[in-house]
Amino acid sequence: MARAAKRAWQRMLSGRRLDLLDPTPMDIEIADIAHGLAFVARWNGQTRGDWAYTVAEHSLLVEQIHARADPDCEPRWRLAALLHDAPEYVIGDMISPVKAAIGSEYGEMDARLAAAIHRRFGLPAQLPVAVRRAIKRADRISAWLEAIQIAGFSRAEADRLFPAPEPELLQGLEIRLRPPLETRNAYLARFNALIEEMDRKS
Repeated sequence: MARAAKRAWQRMLSGRRLDLLDPTPMDIEIADIAHGLAFVARWNGQTRGDWAYTVAEHSLLVEQIHARADPDCEPRWRLAALLHDAPEYVIGDMISPVKAAIGSEYGEMDARLAAAIHRRFGLPAQLPVAVRRAIKRADRISAWLEAIQIAGFSRAEADRLFPAPEPELLQGLEIRLRPPLETRNAYLARFNALIEEMDRKS
C-alpha cells in the first residue's frame, strides 16, 4: 500500500491553509504575517530585555533604515523592505550558522514563500537586484545595531560581522522591546500606510 504523503500545509489564524511547498498568493493574509512575525524571536531569543526582540520589530527597523538610506525610494520598495523577512511567519527565523548547516532547502522554501507574498501585495515575485541589495544592506545595518544593543556583541565583534553604518542612518533610532500584540499592531499600521501611499501614487 502506498504511503500517504506527509502534510506540508499549515492552518493559519485567518482560516487560510498555506502549502509551504507550493504557496499561492490567495493563501496569504497580512494579518497572519503580522501576527506570526510578532511572536518569532530574532537571535534565537538570546537578547536582553523582558520581551523577545521579534522579526516584526526588526522588519519595522529595516524599513526605517532603508527609507533613510534612500529618501526618494518608491513606497513599493519600502513595502518590500517591511516584508523582507515575511516568510519567517511560517518557517521561523534561523540564525546564519543553522542555515549554513541545513544547506539550500531552507533558502528555497523562503524564496517560494517570498515570491507568493510579493505577488499577493502587488510586488514583483523577484525584486530587482538593486532593490534587493539595498534592502539587504539595511538588514545588515539593523543586525549591527541589534548585535551591540541587545544581543551581547562587542562593538569590535559587530564591526567584523556586519557593515559599520554611517552615523546619520542610526541617529534617533532605538531597539524597541514591547509586547507582541503592540508590535503586531505597529507592523499592520506601517503596512497599511505604505499600501495607501502606493495607491495614491498609482
